[in-house]
Parts: sequence; structure tokens; C-alpha cells
Amino acid sequence: MKHLSLAITAAEESTNSTAASPGITGWVFTFVLAIAAAFLIYDMVRRIRKVRYREEVIQEISEEEAALEEARELERERRERENKNK
Repeated sequence: MKHLSLAITAAEESTNSTAASPGITGWVFTFVLAIAAAFLIYDMVRRIRKVRYREEVIQEISEEEAALEEARELERERRERENKNK
């Protein structure tokens, strides 16, 4: 019984201790760290989106240039056929 009362007393002393509490400094540091992480994530997503859109635009431009070149080639072939038929 004596050991049980010593264990309960020791447990109460350890739970009442403020030495394990981070205090206001710990909470402020954690809050600032969370805000910084949120800003970095937001910035990274913005930059990734910009790169992805840039790649899509470059691909669309190259497809348009290829289609234009194909149309020019078809027009040249049509003119050559017309000239041969004359």
C-alpha cells in the first residue's frame, strides 16, 4: 500500500509540473513555423503551376506551327498539280 501511495504521489507531482510545458515562446515559435510552412507551400504550388502552364503553351505553339507547315506543304502540292495540269 505504501508503494502505491508513493507512485500516485509521484504521478501527481509529474503532471502538475510546468517544466514539460512549452510556454508562450514554444507556442509562438510553432505558430510562426506553421505560417512559414503554409507560405512556402503556397509559393511552391504557384511556381509549379506557372511551369506547367508554360509547357502547355509551348506545346500548343509547336502544334500550331506544325499544322501551319503542313497546310503550306499541301498548298504547294496543290499548286504543283495545277501547274502540271495546265
